[in-house]
Amino acid sequence: MRKDLISSFGQLQKVLPKDFNVEKEGARVSALKHYLSKGGVLHIAPASKGWPKLLYPTKAHLRKKIDETRQLYNQYDTRLSSWTKKFNDAKSYHSLHNFKKLKEPLFWKHIAKCAVDPDYKNDSQKVKLPVHLVSDNRWKPMVKMFVQDLDYRKQLVQTVDESIVYKKEKRVAQYADLLQKFRMEQSNRKIDELKLKIGVLEADISAMQELARWASF
Repeated sequence: MRKDLISSFGQLQKVLPKDFNVEKEGARVSALKHYLSKGGVLHIAPASKGWPKLLYPTKAHLRKKIDETRQLYNQYDTRLSSWTKKFNDAKSYHSLHNFKKLKEPLFWKHIAKCAVDPDYKNDSQKVKLPVHLVSDNRWKPMVKMFVQDLDYRKQLVQTVDESIVYKKEKRVAQYADLLQKFRMEQSNRKIDELKLKIGVLEADISAMQELARWASF
């Protein structure tokens, strides 16, 4: 690296005028510390008082870097919106389908059968039939078969009662809860990662904007 290039705030302080009040220049000092900590370098023309002239980075260079950083910021922001939607969809999954089930004739057939057929009601309770998810195409065929086909119903009850898959929890739709939990956890991780990256980019842009105001040309 050239000797006249400054790569740390400590180096910069050594070339500032002795009576220079750094504390009064909080915004610029913060911008410089951030810029230099990210590997940036400065080329200045020392002055007897006040800030020295900033020869590099130039306004043109900084504006180009700001535009590039904003493009990356926008990409991350779009991804953040997408992951936020995925999180909200997973979080509201059960409440949404609890509402949508009321528009499904199959749900009311299940309610009617529970009211008149104790054996059917008992079977549905044994397997914890996911009738509240009847509007979800993933679970609707199961509910439909359970309501309409006695042999299927009894086979499902036997499977839940005897299979090792349901040893810990005898509930056919436990996968629905596990899936939504996984989606929420995955979305949360991505949201946190993207917010961190966006925060860094915001700081980068702010620092470069401050340096552009200082740059000589």
